[in-house]
Amino acid sequence: MNTQPLLDQLIEALQTQPGIGPKSAQRIAFQLLERDRDRGLKLARVLSEALTKIGQCGSCRTFTESELCRTCASPTRDSSILCVVESPLDVASIEQAADYHGKYFVLMGHLSPIDGITPESLGLHLLEQRLLTGEVKELIVATGTTMEGEATAHYLKDLAESAAVIATRIAYGVPMGGELEYVDGSTLSHAIAARRVY
Repeated sequence: MNTQPLLDQLIEALQTQPGIGPKSAQRIAFQLLERDRDRGLKLARVLSEALTKIGQCGSCRTFTESELCRTCASPTRDSSILCVVESPLDVASIEQAADYHGKYFVLMGHLSPIDGITPESLGLHLLEQRLLTGEVKELIVATGTTMEGEATAHYLKDLAESAAVIATRIAYGVPMGGELEYVDGSTLSHAIAARRVY
């Protein structure tokens, strides 16, 4: 039996979320208890329902309540273009910012042998099967520029090449409206190396 007071348990539970430290967790807990009990109960109800009903899309692996997510089920999306991202947040970012009409494959992470994250745990065998069907003509690699993201990108490139699919990498470099004097050296170096004909 847990003898820890409920308030301490609540604060500790809130701290498990990214970006919420002890002070923020304490403020949230006190706010819920002092002024927002109804909203807190609604949050608990919705959170419980979401955790039990939301699963992964059978095609792209993003979060959905259905067998297929809206993007994969849409007849207007181009199935010949497949963008591989690390997380569902990346899908949301691309959908909000870019004019992209292809489909996605969500890795739910990146290769990291030290942390035990292997190609199998990222569902890359499913991606390979999808590439071998011949439906995908271009694989857009949209992983991060961390060491693990780059390692994952190289793995994806090799996977695409072995299936005779064109692999492209999203561009990284100088942001729109950015001044060169304020761009860090590695970003500028990457921007120069990935230059294109204008």
